[in-house]
Amino acid sequence: MATNVHLTPELEAFTRACVEGGDYNNVSEVVRSALRLLKAQEQRKQAFDKMIAVSLHETNEQGVRAINDILARANALIDAKQ
Repeated sequence: MATNVHLTPELEAFTRACVEGGDYNNVSEVVRSALRLLKAQEQRKQAFDKMIAVSLHETNEQGVRAINDILARANALIDAKQ
């Protein structure tokens, strides 16, 4: 599928430099690589947002905990495994 992409002069210069530098064979490879990175970033953001939502839900359900209590519990779990 052919798709036209309009880039700012700065982005076009960057993509051309990537090709001229030998890291990519053509501008399409640069754009595909950039889109893969954007996709991975969006997936990480969605996972982070989900983690925050779960944390907020747990906080609403179980209340707030002091950091010292959390650290003590973590240390107890570590000690139990050793």
